[in-house]
Amino acid sequence: MMLAYRLVRLIETHSDRLASTLLERVQGSEILRDYQKVPTEELKTRVYEIYRHLGDWLLGKTEFDIEQRYVEIGERRAQQGVPLSQVVWTIIQTKENLWDFLKREAVLDRPVEIFGELELLQMLEQFFERAIYYATIGYEQAKSGNVRQEKASNVVGN
Repeated sequence: MMLAYRLVRLIETHSDRLASTLLERVQGSEILRDYQKVPTEELKTRVYEIYRHLGDWLLGKTEFDIEQRYVEIGERRAQQGVPLSQVVWTIIQTKENLWDFLKREAVLDRPVEIFGELELLQMLEQFFERAIYYATIGYEQAKSGNVRQEKASNVVGN
């Protein structure tokens, strides 16, 4: 688990660079052209927050926390007119951006370190799978008009 902790800290330390790299990927992707409807700063801030607090998301946050965050993201992207396929692809790109970073930056010397990395990869897979699932739920709720009431009242108050 020590290596997993070290890798998470490496990611958190470079969260700004990771967020910038993902933003470039999204903006340069023909597949994700509808993400132009999402304000650049909004997208970068959301992704930065995930990378910067990855340890919390993997170890401290509950299923409910992940559900809340990604249902909200799914709803927001639906309201912005971003197709669901692009929402899912962006979450996948967030994960792949992280893998690319770890391949470049993480140096593993011993078999025990590889086991630690596999443990981290399993936690990351589980997190991103849930992110996709809950973003899809939020998206579907927004499209069906079944957005939670507290969200509507928050928007009116802002």
